[in-house]
Amino acid sequence: MDFSFREEEQAVAELARKILEDLATNERMKELEASGVPYDLALWQTLARSNLLGAAIPTAYGGSDLGFLSLCLFLQEVGRTVAKVPAFPALVLGALPLARFGSEAQKKKWLPGIAGGEHILTAALSEFESSDPLAPATRAELQGDGVRLTGIKTNVPCAEQATQILVPACFDDGSVGLFFVEPASDGVNLAAQKTSDGQPHAQLELVGALVAEDARLGSQSDGEEVLRWLVERAVAARCMMQLGVTERALEMTAEYSRERVQFDRPIGSFQAVHQRAADAYINVEGIRLSAWEAAWRLSEELPAEACVCVAKFWAAEGGQLSAYACQHLHGGIGIDTDYPLHRYFTWATQIEHELGSARHQLDRLGRKIAANGLPPA
Repeated sequence: MDFSFREEEQAVAELARKILEDLATNERMKELEASGVPYDLALWQTLARSNLLGAAIPTAYGGSDLGFLSLCLFLQEVGRTVAKVPAFPALVLGALPLARFGSEAQKKKWLPGIAGGEHILTAALSEFESSDPLAPATRAELQGDGVRLTGIKTNVPCAEQATQILVPACFDDGSVGLFFVEPASDGVNLAAQKTSDGQPHAQLELVGALVAEDARLGSQSDGEEVLRWLVERAVAARCMMQLGVTERALEMTAEYSRERVQFDRPIGSFQAVHQRAADAYINVEGIRLSAWEAAWRLSEELPAEACVCVAKFWAAEGGQLSAYACQHLHGGIGIDTDYPLHRYFTWATQIEHELGSARHQLDRLGRKIAANGLPPA
C-alpha cells in the first residue's frame, strides 16, 4: 500500500505552510486579538491569490479540483499556526457540500466567490436540543413554494460574516432538508458567542424564517444522505486541524524542554519530562493515523462512519491529553498570553467538544457494534 501523497498534494501543504508561517506570526495574532477583527482578511486574501482556497473546488468554478486530501493537508497547516482565518466554515461547511450537491445555479453563484476569498458560506450543525448533528431539532414546514424554519442553532462558525448559512432541519414526517439561509432575512436572528478558540461564532435563531425551494441543497429525497455526507467530512476536517494543533504544540514543547534549564540541566533531560512528552507523542500519533484513515476513506467514497468516530475520539481524548501535557511541561509560561502556546490549548479544547466529544463517539461506536457486531479483523 502506498501511503505517500501526490506531488500536487505535497505542493499544497508546502505552499500553505510557507504562507501561514510567514504571516500568521505570534505578533500578528496579538495584533488581531487586540483589534477585535473576526479574522485576518489580508492573510485570507493571500491564501486566495495563491489558489489554496479552491483546492477542493472544481476547476469549472474557479478552483483547482485537487480533492479532499489536499484540503485536509491545507487544514492541518492552518491548525499548526492556529491562524485566524475562516478555513473550516468556508471550505468545509460551505464549499464541499455545495460543490457535491448544489444545483448548477447555486454553484455558479457562490463557488467562484469562495475560491476567490470574497464569500464565506457556513453551516449550522450544532443545537442545544440535540447532541446528534444527524438528528436536527430545528423544524421545517412547507408553505406554498417555500419552507419555514424554526429553531435555534448554536456555535455557528462565522455566521455573522457569512453570505449564506446552510441549515439542516427536520420535517414532521421525519425527513431532513438542508437550506441556505441569508443572515439578513426576516426571522433570522444572530447573536455573537464567545468560544474557547477565539474564532467568530454566533447563535442562530430562526423564527419562522421563510426560504424558497431553490434554497434547498440537494433534492427532497436525499436530505439525510447530504447531511451525513457533510457531517462526516466536517468531523474529519476538524480532526485534521487538531492534528496540526497538537503536532505543533508538541514541537514547541520539545524546543522549550531543550532550552529551559533547571538545577543546571535542561528540563528535557529529566525522566519525568520524557514520560510526559512520550505520552503526548503517542496521542498525537493516534490522532494522525486515525484522522488520515478517515480522510482517505472519505476521499475514496468508501464507508467511513466507524473510522470517523475513531478519529474524532482520538482528536478529542488524545487532543486534550496532549495539549494539556504540552502546557504542563511549559509550566507558568504555558498560560502566558504573550507566549503562543496558550492558543494551541484553547484550540484543542474547542475541537475536543465540537461535533461530538470522546464520550459521544464511544456511544455511537457502541450502538453500531451492538446493532451489527464487531467488524471482521
